[in-house]
Amino acid sequence: MKLTLKVWRQKNNTDKGGFVSYPIDGISKDMSFLEMLDVLNEELSDKGEDPVHFDHDCREGICGMCSLFINGKPHGPQQTTTCQLHMRSFNDGDTITIEPWRAKAFPVVKDLVVDRSSFDRIIQAGGYVSVNTGGVPDANEIPIPKRIADEAFDAATCIGCGACVAACKNASAMLFVSAKISQLAMLPQGQVERKERAEKMIAQMDSEGFGACTNTGACSAECPKGISLTNIARMNREYFSAVVSSENV
Repeated sequence: MKLTLKVWRQKNNTDKGGFVSYPIDGISKDMSFLEMLDVLNEELSDKGEDPVHFDHDCREGICGMCSLFINGKPHGPQQTTTCQLHMRSFNDGDTITIEPWRAKAFPVVKDLVVDRSSFDRIIQAGGYVSVNTGGVPDANEIPIPKRIADEAFDAATCIGCGACVAACKNASAMLFVSAKISQLAMLPQGQVERKERAEKMIAQMDSEGFGACTNTGACSAECPKGISLTNIARMNREYFSAVVSSENV
């Protein structure tokens, strides 16, 4: 396939940045999107030009590192991660626009790479358990109803890619934070910090500069793991419960 790539190039966080167009040829429909970018970077390197910087790691849809805004959608036209997007989703002659995540809390490092350490700080604020959970066999010692286990597992599938933030017109991180709170709030191992977890994580989320949730649902619609909005409702209950408990002490 012959394609035209409009790629966002930005030297650093203070640089204004802008789109640069690159014609590219010989792209197989069986290539992944990141493999296509590898081809582009090989061509740029051969010309002595600076390759396009972009995040990636496992390339298996697990780590959440790949984070590209493709043709106006987080991760592109399919509800999957960028690394699992293949060029068969595009047509010969297409122009593909590639941007980084756009959010105050995700400052651009270079080109398509953004700093998502704000997510790490939110997790550090309360997304953990302090109890000794033991080894793998010990998991069967505490019976958990299947419905609860399934819901906790669904929340735990969040890979922290940030597509929810990129999709939201307010750049809200509510879906990410709610998934991390939910997966622990529903399990016995997460009960020790339960009352303070929501308060601390939401406070950190606000301090990082993420926007407010206005319930448009774009976050869940674009999430490659299908994290449900139900988690946001659960997080709100956890938060208000914690606030009421604190006031009554």
